[in-house]
This record gives sequence, structure tokens and C-alpha cells, in this order.
Amino acid sequence: MEVRVQNVRKEFDRFPALHEVSLDITSGELIALLGPSGSGKTTLLRLIAGLERPTAGRIFFGDEDASEKSVQERNIGFVFQHYALFRHMTILENVAFGLRVRPRSTRPASGEIRRRALELLDLVQLSGLEKRYPSQLSGGQRQRVALARALAIEPRVLLLDEPFGALDAQVRRELRKWLREIHDRTGHTTVFVTHDQEEALELADRLCVMSQGKIEQVGTPDAVYDHPQSPFVFGFIGESSTLPVEAVNGGLRLDDQPIGIASDAEAGASRLYFRPHDVELVEGDAALHGTVAGSRRVGGTRRVELDVGSNHRVEIDLPFDHPAAESSRISFRPKRWTLFPAA
Repeated sequence: MEVRVQNVRKEFDRFPALHEVSLDITSGELIALLGPSGSGKTTLLRLIAGLERPTAGRIFFGDEDASEKSVQERNIGFVFQHYALFRHMTILENVAFGLRVRPRSTRPASGEIRRRALELLDLVQLSGLEKRYPSQLSGGQRQRVALARALAIEPRVLLLDEPFGALDAQVRRELRKWLREIHDRTGHTTVFVTHDQEEALELADRLCVMSQGKIEQVGTPDAVYDHPQSPFVFGFIGESSTLPVEAVNGGLRLDDQPIGIASDAEAGASRLYFRPHDVELVEGDAALHGTVAGSRRVGGTRRVELDVGSNHRVEIDLPFDHPAAESSRISFRPKRWTLFPAA
């Protein structure tokens, strides 16, 4: 099911939570709404679900205007961060709940409900646990039950609101891989809210990066990571360092010294952004020079903090065995970088 958000604005007591947001979600894709707290991602999800009504703008499911329709009329599957399972029901009863409360005219027979619920428990790898209660399961297992319950009603759109937020890091990693496999098998249009960039990069077909109630950029994980379109996206997705530079005569300068980077940017103040791993060590004056202020291990590399003068500090990644002693001097140059206007 294709979902189209068209010029949507949402206000709470005259406070604008979303500003003229438009987003096209392709049928069958998994798209992540990614951003910090207060960026508007959960508000957008609730508007798609029908839990909130837009102050202005429209929301379409296919060609149908669903802006004023209820959650039930939209046939939405919803998975929350804190499971929201019924504690007094068995796992099988939880999964079957959405089918049992359907109007009589659309409710399957009891045998069919049981068959479908057991089939979904098998899909989420919980066969044999149907008689247990939520309190007898781990957090990861409970979230699998929550997903099975959401899938049971055969939703047109599946919405997940920080579904792994209450789980520890190892379980989160395992469930991310599992959720991607489930999505590929079922093919539901899925909208996934998270503030975890690693989660979004690993799971999603596309990212919708949000900040202060607006969409900053929409694209594949590779496109957003490799070609950020704003300083916010560059700083929020992945690790980054930034320096205030001056574009002069086809090159960049820091503190009026050339840094060995050619640029056709308009003359004037800019900000240079680069990733710690996208640097090379060089020799000569036309480079960036920094004094080691500290270092720490990051996986198989050493993350080194450099003081490059005028109260500017950046981070670069070096081989773990590099002799980056405190107060030693390192010359380097970004291999890949992006320049944004200083404003």
C-alpha cells in the first residue's frame, strides 16, 4: 500500500510540531523516520496511523484520502516500544486478539483464527510458546509477539514506534536482522521510527531524516550517508568533524593558512565537514596540522582527537598501532569532504 503525506502541518496548542511535511512512501518498502527527540518523527507516525489529525494537509492511502479516517478504518498494524501485550492472555490469545474483536461480518471462524495465529508464531520463531504468558518471555520474545499481533490483522501499513528501544544492545542487533528478514518475506509497507542512526542505516530501504518538525533529507542509506544535503544531516548521520574555513582563489584556508584542498566554492566563509575515517596522513605545509589531545580505541582503529588551533578540535581515525602519543603533531587531509555555507 502506497502512503502519501501531502503538505501536512500539525500544531499542539498553537505549537507547530510539523511544518508543511510531504513524503511519498512506496508500496512494500521499509522507510525509517530518523531524528533526535522533538524532531517530529513520532508525530508524523501518529498522523499516518490516525491517532492524530493534521491541522492542515492530507494523508492518502493509495488514491484514498484517509485524513479523517480512524485507525480501524485505515487497517493499521502498530508495534510500540513497550510491547503493550495483554498480561492476562496467553501468547496465542494476544496474537489472535485483533481478529477476535473484528465485527462479526469480517471475523474469521475460530479455527481459522487459531490457524493464522499459530502460523504467525512460527513466522516470528516462537512456535511451542503459545500457552505461555508475556511475563514468562524475554523482552526480545515479547516484541516478536507484538509484531505477530500487528501482522495478524493483515494490515495495509505496518507502523513501528521505537520497537527496540527498551531492549539491550545485543538483543537489538539480533532483532534488527530478524525484522529485516520478516519484512522481506511479508512485503508489508512499513514505517519505522527511531533515533538510532545505526538501526536506521542497517534496516531501512530509505531514510527520512527529520529535524525541528521538518524533513531534512530523504534517500537510501548510502545516499544520505555519503551525500548529506545539510549540516544537520552530516552531523547527525555517522561521526563527523567540522572546521570554519575560508574559500580563497580556488582553495580552502584555515586561520589564513592553505590546507591543500581545492574548491570552486564562492569566496568567503564556509564550514568544512568530513568523517574521521575519510582522511589521509600527509607531509608538507599545505595540509591540516593538529596536536594530539587524546585518543581512544574504536574497534580496530584508534580515534584521535586533534587540536588544530584557535580552539578548534577534530577527530580522525588512525591504525590502532599508530604511535599517536600525547602532544605529538600530525598532518592530515580529508579525502572526502563537504562544504556548506557558514550561515
